[in-house]
Amino acid sequence: MTLLIVLMIIVAYILGSLSGAMIISRIMHFPNPSEHGSHNPGATNILRLNGKLPAIFVLIFDMLKGAIPVYIAYRLDITPFFLGIIGISACLGHIFPCFFRFRGGKGVATALGMMAPIGFDFTGCFILTWLLTLLITGYSSVAAVVGFLMAPFYVWLFKPELTLPVAMLSCLIIVRHNNNIMRLFKGEEPKSYHRSKNKR
Repeated sequence: MTLLIVLMIIVAYILGSLSGAMIISRIMHFPNPSEHGSHNPGATNILRLNGKLPAIFVLIFDMLKGAIPVYIAYRLDITPFFLGIIGISACLGHIFPCFFRFRGGKGVATALGMMAPIGFDFTGCFILTWLLTLLITGYSSVAAVVGFLMAPFYVWLFKPELTLPVAMLSCLIIVRHNNNIMRLFKGEEPKSYHRSKNKR
């Protein structure tokens, strides 16, 4: 079982390293998202640069690479704690992708995908929190920070055995938003629905 867990952690990291924003941008002949807009290879930057449909593709891609290894591990009867560690590994792959010079995104979509297979209840609470915060503030970064601040509490309510790994994941993603938080304090953070004029 130990070898299986290690193997799944490695597989999760490799899957996480497949950047949806970079791959879809190349397929659809869009500019490199790491060099345009916010320079973040994620769905929000793709939305600003190229519109809704490519952003949806990136969102689904990045969610699946978090969901697939966790679902496989769940079917293999890996314990809940290590399910969380496998999910964190997928998020680390997204944040530090080995295929893209270890320069990745913030990990929000991958983390959401990771949570979905092991708990639709707390995943639903997270999505609702994220959507409400986004609608109220207009900032996806604020929605992500608020959502992941609440995520350990939601997990504790429904599946307390996953509280520690989800809390670890939440800390990782909130730290990844430190630049966004600084820009918010300075009044320089762009709202999510603004399209960038710098496409090329």
